[in-house]
Amino acid sequence: MSDFTGLVALVTGGASGIGLATAKLLSGRGATVAALDLKPEGLPDDIFGVQADVTDDAQVQAAVETVVERFGRLDVVVNNAGIGAVGDVTANSDDEWARVLDVNVIGMVRVARHAVPHLRRSPAAAIVNTCSIVAWAGVQQRALYSASKGAVYALTLAMAADHVREGIRVNCVAPGSADTPWIDRSLRHTADPVAARAALDAFQPTGRLVTADEVAGAIAYLASPLSSASVGTVLAVDNGMHGLRLRPPARD
Repeated sequence: MSDFTGLVALVTGGASGIGLATAKLLSGRGATVAALDLKPEGLPDDIFGVQADVTDDAQVQAAVETVVERFGRLDVVVNNAGIGAVGDVTANSDDEWARVLDVNVIGMVRVARHAVPHLRRSPAAAIVNTCSIVAWAGVQQRALYSASKGAVYALTLAMAADHVREGIRVNCVAPGSADTPWIDRSLRHTADPVAARAALDAFQPTGRLVTADEVAGAIAYLASPLSSASVGTVLAVDNGMHGLRLRPPARD
């Protein structure tokens, strides 16, 4: 498939996990891809790395301009950069609340702010934000993270309404528990990481975590010109975790 041929895509958080999987997929489907990351290292040769911290507006502006100057246009933005947080509402300090919201929400705003003027000139402009099912599903020990992703959900709908008549489609994906480096780091802090991973897998309706490639596939669908009627869409990629209510497996 070559539905992205001739298009230039910018993927934030593009050096690892879902971001890297997305960058590789878009490149494989014909896009010219730039990966924006704090440490854009070890990228495949066909992906252009650009260093920037999404909490720094000047760095974001410079990164977007670098991509446009190098490739002459910008058509697709994947707002994927984000960080996690664990704990109930009593657990995280004001500083951590500010840091997570700055990365997960305002970071997307900064990228979009500087990308939109260029996207307005594209015949196939699309923004895809990485949300999460915790934006609307109550999950224990995720108060701060859930609040940030709830804001991403609302932001996506507002952006979609603001820019649809400019020819810019805005949508988001909502992964469930995804097999990413963040999950690995979180499990390392548990008393028994192997048992914790087994319990996490067992909690999923399919018995396993979502893969980065599966989320990337959903992002590519929403970013593609082939989904030109999808606007303000929230696409869950969660193994059925939110929508299904399964009975416990029968015991022997």
